[in-house]
Amino acid sequence: MLHLQSESTARWLNQVDRHLDEVLIDHAHCERKAASTAMNLMTAYTEDRELCREMTRIIVEELEHFEMVLELLQRRGIPFRRLASGPYGKKLNGLIRSSEPDRAVDRLLVASLIEARSCERFSLLSEHIQAKDAELASFYASLFESEARHHTTYVRLAEHFAPRDAVRARLDQLSKCEADIIIEGCSLPRMHS
Repeated sequence: MLHLQSESTARWLNQVDRHLDEVLIDHAHCERKAASTAMNLMTAYTEDRELCREMTRIIVEELEHFEMVLELLQRRGIPFRRLASGPYGKKLNGLIRSSEPDRAVDRLLVASLIEARSCERFSLLSEHIQAKDAELASFYASLFESEARHHTTYVRLAEHFAPRDAVRARLDQLSKCEADIIIEGCSLPRMHS
């Protein structure tokens, strides 16, 4: 369903255990960036009415999630602050082809893979901390469905710009690259490190 070609490893869960506050702060930034990505897609492809309608929904939902994470941070006494970004998003976005309509396909599929990885990580995090922090486990379990829906929406919208077979083939290529980025990892404790 999620088109991921790798699973998160114990390395990431160890980062979560050692730096949960920082991972939570990064999660807030990820929600804000997801809303921004959807806004940029709406701006770039304004003539696609369905895409604009779906991006509007995603923007609203991502901003709601942003607020939810900020409230969670506040309840836990964790100050929200700027963080250096990990390389995950930059590396994925570096794979986007430059000419249209390939660019549109890739932008949508990269967004879909980021949502898929978030979905996988939220589920893993929820299971991992269930015994230690039921509130946080429940919070992350509650986000799973919307992240999965965003993933499938982005894949479906990519089919506005190329035939389904071409979109699926490109998704497989990008998913392989995404798996390599995840396996390489990052020393910064981030939602996508």
